[in-house]
Amino acid sequence: MSKTKILFVTQELNPYTELSILSDIARKIPSVAHDKGFEFRVLMPKFGIINERRHRLHEVVRLSGMNIIVDDEDYPLIIKVASLPGARLQVYFLDNEEFFKRKAVFYDEEGNAFDDNQERLVFFCKGVMETVKKFGWAPDIVHLHGQMTSLIPLYIKEAYKNDPVFRDAKIIYSIYEDGLGKTFTNNFMNIAVINDLEAKNLEVFNNNGIIDLHQGAIHYADGITAGNENVNDFVLQHAKEGNLRYLDHVEGVDEVTNSMLEFYHSILEK
Repeated sequence: MSKTKILFVTQELNPYTELSILSDIARKIPSVAHDKGFEFRVLMPKFGIINERRHRLHEVVRLSGMNIIVDDEDYPLIIKVASLPGARLQVYFLDNEEFFKRKAVFYDEEGNAFDDNQERLVFFCKGVMETVKKFGWAPDIVHLHGQMTSLIPLYIKEAYKNDPVFRDAKIIYSIYEDGLGKTFTNNFMNIAVINDLEAKNLEVFNNNGIIDLHQGAIHYADGITAGNENVNDFVLQHAKEGNLRYLDHVEGVDEVTNSMLEFYHSILEK
């Protein structure tokens, strides 16, 4: 019997980043699930705070070399890889000198959001799509963690809906507290277009004139989960409105992991 294939995309992952509970959850789920017969590919941004020498990252030449278009500009996509400590898993890092060299994630030392966060998000999401295509590896489930991944449901369900790599994938979007989209401009709709999509296809991300990354991602998801207690009510509301499978937040990384494995099975039965 073939293994269930999980594409796991996260904006944080311990030990490479230790910013919030997301880092710990994203570290635990692939490790445990891999040992229980799931096949995983893990992707994340190569933020400048990640120490390449300490974590032994090296470039994957066969995957690098693509250019990603963001706002009519070409940006080289560099793919790096490292072995996740204590697990039989590799993590693929998407890198670009322009977007990810700085020694910070989304905010400067004074707490101000970087002006190009929306371009960085678009670059990462487009890069994920092209990287997985280059893998030639069709996931059964795409599990997304954090707003940095929020364009991927739209891309899978619209721009790549006929691509055999993504055609049958079920999408889980895990929601955490993050106001990243509130700092975006309306130009986000224009720079996020891909393939044959137009800016009007991204109106689902518009919430009364404010970019709502969660709203857009949920619209195209097959299931949603609460990454922390504070978003439980939000998840429940949107699950009911969209007739989606959902998973409430549970306390403890081990408890979250066990619940998620059951959720994977339920999503495949939908």
